[in-house]
Amino acid sequence: MSGKFVIDKARNGQFYFNLRAGNGEPILKSEMYVTRASAEHGIASVKTNALLDERYERKTDKSGAPYFNLKAGNHEIIGVSESYSSTSARDAGIESVKKNAADAVTQDNTKVHE
Repeated sequence: MSGKFVIDKARNGQFYFNLRAGNGEPILKSEMYVTRASAEHGIASVKTNALLDERYERKTDKSGAPYFNLKAGNHEIIGVSESYSSTSARDAGIESVKKNAADAVTQDNTKVHE
């Protein structure tokens, strides 16, 4: 089973997406977008940038847990990972994004509410 992007709508009316691995686990979450079209553009940007290792910013949060940001060519963050238990788990998360993003289908949960 391959990965998929899932577009949802927040309570404030804005849109966001998650990239989920083939097993359904979330591996990347977007920022909030004002329009669905902007969220779809963000997904296209993830697909374009996911294979480029230099686009990943490896970080640690305030509690010391590793995570990563995926950045576009203009250095804007287009996705943020969950926190991981180790740097090797974080690096496996990056590899999962690289593996899943390019061919991931998009499931738009917002259209069922229209």
